[in-house]
Amino acid sequence: MKILIAGAGKVGRAVTEELSSEGHDLTLIDRNADLLESIQGSYDVITIEGNAASATTLQEADIDKADLLIAATNADEINMLACITANAMNPKIDTIARIRDPEYVDQAYVMREQFGLKLVVNPEKDTAREIARLIRYPGFIKRETFAKAKVEIVELKVKEKSKLNNLRLMDLTKTVRSQVLVCCVLRDGKATMPDGNFVLKEGDKVFVTGAAGEIRSLLLNLGIITKSVKHVLIAGGGKISYYLADELERYSISSSIIEQDRATCEDLARRLPLTTIVCGDASDQAILESEEIRDYDAFVSLTGLDELNIVTSMYASLAKVPHIVTKLGRGENFELTDKLPIGSIVCPKALCTMHIVRYVRAIQNHRGAAQSIHRIAEGKVDAIEFEVESNTRHIGEPLKDMNLKNNLLVVSIRNGSKVEIANGHSSFQAGDVIVVVTDKDNAVYTVNDIFEE
Repeated sequence: MKILIAGAGKVGRAVTEELSSEGHDLTLIDRNADLLESIQGSYDVITIEGNAASATTLQEADIDKADLLIAATNADEINMLACITANAMNPKIDTIARIRDPEYVDQAYVMREQFGLKLVVNPEKDTAREIARLIRYPGFIKRETFAKAKVEIVELKVKEKSKLNNLRLMDLTKTVRSQVLVCCVLRDGKATMPDGNFVLKEGDKVFVTGAAGEIRSLLLNLGIITKSVKHVLIAGGGKISYYLADELERYSISSSIIEQDRATCEDLARRLPLTTIVCGDASDQAILESEEIRDYDAFVSLTGLDELNIVTSMYASLAKVPHIVTKLGRGENFELTDKLPIGSIVCPKALCTMHIVRYVRAIQNHRGAAQSIHRIAEGKVDAIEFEVESNTRHIGEPLKDMNLKNNLLVVSIRNGSKVEIANGHSSFQAGDVIVVVTDKDNAVYTVNDIFEE
């Protein structure tokens, strides 16, 4: 596909990295020549210095030949205008706009046709929803859904007193009394697709797949879920905090927000009448103590500084808050953050990037293409969802008789509303949806790519 990307910031660069590896014809537009030069030196991409909302710039980028425009500059107005202009110049083009301001988001959804938008992405809102899921189902580090939310892959960390510690995987089902499958284990930075003889150890990050109900049963039987979260303390009063508090209200979870800027506090108090707004410095231990941080069920650190988020989350850990979520703008430092007691980590940039990339894959429309792809195990492993088609090889054969690629597992098969966690005797039929897990060394773009021959 010929794709134009407007904006060479964090999201633009991350999207460029993902899509360039898939062989797309990319053109990147930005006003900052230094950013463009840096990206051009790393990826196979054409760069154009200019304003992405300008018809002249879009014409220079061959907008009439483009299949897709991804507008991800730092200005919502520029993104919307770029999509409107692109649609006027090329009515057949698909457009994606990143829109972050709460005042524009609802308007953009309602007026998508007028704005020429096929997809609106809001990193802050997506992050808030992800955090809300983690709070409602405490115990997960991360959680991904497949097959219309009927299949999940969740990330757990093996702790010293966990039932998973020193457990041989062939004994997993009878120990946790749940029909689940460990599809990947991350140990000392190395990702492994384990067999039944693999023994889990303290510190392992374990990726478990199963039907949604079975995953909840797993948490209950492991003793991870002991009580529901009822009251959440949020550090920082930015856009994510607003969306999160609004989201939590829908599930009858109360929240308190600590924010230093008085004008922001007044705005939040006006827009969130059911949320407690505290005007103070979240980095001040006295403020956290005065809010009785120890009495909260969960703590979420959402300030604009990664360093401050880490420190406040570590303090919440010392205060024995049961569930902690930490926002990091730079989510790549896994070796450092993995050793810190800062709970689950969310990265808005990564969430937004994968939302965009999944949409790009969805509109490619070639037969057998992946319906969705999720990166797990710190980006070392892909969990990919395919629909089995009539031309798929080995239909009806047991998995144990198939010659699958090395380091690749078929982990689930969905037939209509029925979900099966795959085993050696499982087979798939045309129309089924399968989820496979594979390391990034395998080139798996269509369902037939899972086979060795």
